[in-house]
Amino acid sequence: MLKKTLQWRKESKIDSILEEDVCADLSSAAYLNGVDREGHPVCYNIFGVFDNEELYQKTFGNEEKRGQFLRWRLQLMEKSVQKLDLRPGGVTSLLQINDLKNSPGPVKKELRIATKQAVGLLQDNYPELVAKNIFINVPFWYYALNALLSPFLTQRTKSKFVVARPTKVTETLLKYIPAQEIPAQYGGFKRDNDNEFSAEDGAVSELILKAGSTGTIQIDAAEVGSTILWDLTVLGWEVNYKEEFVPIDEGSYTIIVQKKKKMGSDEGPIRNTFRSNEPGKVVLTIENKSSKKKRVLYRYKAKKCSTF
Repeated sequence: MLKKTLQWRKESKIDSILEEDVCADLSSAAYLNGVDREGHPVCYNIFGVFDNEELYQKTFGNEEKRGQFLRWRLQLMEKSVQKLDLRPGGVTSLLQINDLKNSPGPVKKELRIATKQAVGLLQDNYPELVAKNIFINVPFWYYALNALLSPFLTQRTKSKFVVARPTKVTETLLKYIPAQEIPAQYGGFKRDNDNEFSAEDGAVSELILKAGSTGTIQIDAAEVGSTILWDLTVLGWEVNYKEEFVPIDEGSYTIIVQKKKKMGSDEGPIRNTFRSNEPGKVVLTIENKSSKKKRVLYRYKAKKCSTF
């Protein structure tokens, strides 16, 4: 197998593929972003971009364009390999996230063919470089497509597949990726070009709310003039939520930072700040009236106003 792969790399000029300018329009279709709990680089594949007919035709409109698409996909894999540590004991594989939200699906013949070709090339020539293949926002048609592709996949490849329906995306990703490394659009705390939290102060805490219970998170704001910053999310939401500043001085008034609000199941993570003009604490209240327990993830920090 190694001999075949080396021959394929030579014939396909893979060693120089990083120098090629291939499919620049597809930068949002797949990209590397963060690492998982074991240090594997995470690659996100966003199939929904191909719901745009113009981009779809530009990418899959003819055989030459489909060839360029495959070339681009191999280039991304080579970029991913550069993130690995292939020495003994190093991180030697990737975590692949495949987002099928708004994907055109198997009705698009060209996409189906190109996907099958890409899967074959990656399976044959990068067999041990994928730790897990997680499919999220999976629609019902995925199962039909999987049945078509399954005969062409090895049992080892299939054993690496994880599937999550839209309501289980964040919960599934958290099994493999820490909340601070999951992009905000998937329910995590990672935002583009965001340096508010570092590795030292960005650790995430967890609160489990039993059915029918209310929980609070209290953040100390004893230093006057400091600014409190926090991130919070509830898996599946469907809770009531409010934010308050409670002064230490009993003669002062409680300040409503965010009035009580019913949070729907499609809510994203919350980020907010509060600058304290007197000693006190920020209190985040989550009311779970449902019959199921809720998982709350949060983190916070205090910063002097002059450093904000």
